[in-house]
Amino acid sequence: MQDKRENIQFELTDELIEQVQLLISTKNDKELNRLLNEFHYADIAEILDEVNLEEAMYVIKLLDSETTSEVLMELDEDNRQKILRNLSSKEIAEEVEELDTDDAADIIAELSAERQREVIHHIEDKDHQAEITELLAYDEDTAGGLMAKELVKVYETWTVAGCLRRIRGQAKDVTRVHSIYVVNKQNKLIGRLSLKDLIVAKSDEKIADIYIKNVDYVKVDEDPEEVAKIMAKYDLEAIPVVNDDMVLLGRITIDDIVDVLIEEADKDYQLAAGITTDVEADDSIWHLTIARLPWLFIGMFGGIGAASIINGFSDAMLQFPALLLFIPLVQATAGNVGVQSSAIVVKGLANNTIDGNIIGRLFKEMLLGLVNGLAIAFVVLIISHFGFHTTYLESLTICVALVTVIIMAALIGTFIPIFLDRRGIDAAVATGPFITTSNDIFGILTYFIVAKLILGF
Repeated sequence: MQDKRENIQFELTDELIEQVQLLISTKNDKELNRLLNEFHYADIAEILDEVNLEEAMYVIKLLDSETTSEVLMELDEDNRQKILRNLSSKEIAEEVEELDTDDAADIIAELSAERQREVIHHIEDKDHQAEITELLAYDEDTAGGLMAKELVKVYETWTVAGCLRRIRGQAKDVTRVHSIYVVNKQNKLIGRLSLKDLIVAKSDEKIADIYIKNVDYVKVDEDPEEVAKIMAKYDLEAIPVVNDDMVLLGRITIDDIVDVLIEEADKDYQLAAGITTDVEADDSIWHLTIARLPWLFIGMFGGIGAASIINGFSDAMLQFPALLLFIPLVQATAGNVGVQSSAIVVKGLANNTIDGNIIGRLFKEMLLGLVNGLAIAFVVLIISHFGFHTTYLESLTICVALVTVIIMAALIGTFIPIFLDRRGIDAAVATGPFITTSNDIFGILTYFIVAKLILGF
């Protein structure tokens, strides 16, 4: 039935939501169960995110624990917390017992310390209880906070026949068997086992004679982003987690890493927009204001700084009014070039593709800025001279200033992310208002300095 549900194309419509709400209001449990049974648990979660809390609770109470536990994991975080607050500790324990240890620990971690103790106390499977308790002790921003305890491991001293028997027993608790890990008597990771080699080997052969010693792994305190980079680099579906003594503790699977990548992308996107704290569209006005206002103030002071520079050259603009017309062009171009350069560098830093010394990269950006600047300046030269009837010197001034500003913006957009990254600051912050504001100020200043040198005011 699970496979059938996964293969049905799902589309959330107003008609479907109304149908679910009607079945709930009429307490037609049989038909509601039949309807929801056609959908994957992620689709059910999407439906519950659209109904009110009372209706969502009705569905949660109606479904079996196996389905409900998976639905809870897929719900919007705010909605999940509301539902958890309306479930007893025993009911939550019944749900998390159906989940893998990492998912169970994630749900329990969202509860208060007192509720966590109550839920763990109600978990009947003592091994599951102990493993969840162990995972809760790890920092959520480490490999330990991501890993699951469910895995298939074998000892090097086992025979192939004995290994196969024991694997059958272990595999029933593992949703997907990505890898078989080999450990020694001290439970230290020493390699991995190919399923093909296991199948074709003679039944009396020892695992020590057929396992592969080369195995990728991460330490339990490794940063999740580093784990993601390793798994992406080596195309791994799962990776084992060990402590400093190489004792096998658990494994991290690709679905957990996808969640990490999505969260990191969301965070970088918000940083690029000048939002330094994690917010959602449905958060309170106060929360959204606190997250957004600081960068707006930075932009405001940047604008005041640019205005002060323009004011300092007010006499020059009276003498050469054409300069005033092209200020928006200079600011916009400087901001756009800076954001482009910083976005490429930030992406390179995230993917570990930025190599070589900073001087070489700045030189490359300078050449790139020169090429782009000359192309834009040529078009502006024609438009300014024939469209705005500027004098030859004024057109030359505008074009030289544009080329200079573009080169400078490219250098700033490249240098700042690398500078921040080397000091442990998330470079994504450099792709937003920080770069735009900096380039606005330096762009205007450069524009008038070039104009002064050429026009001689």
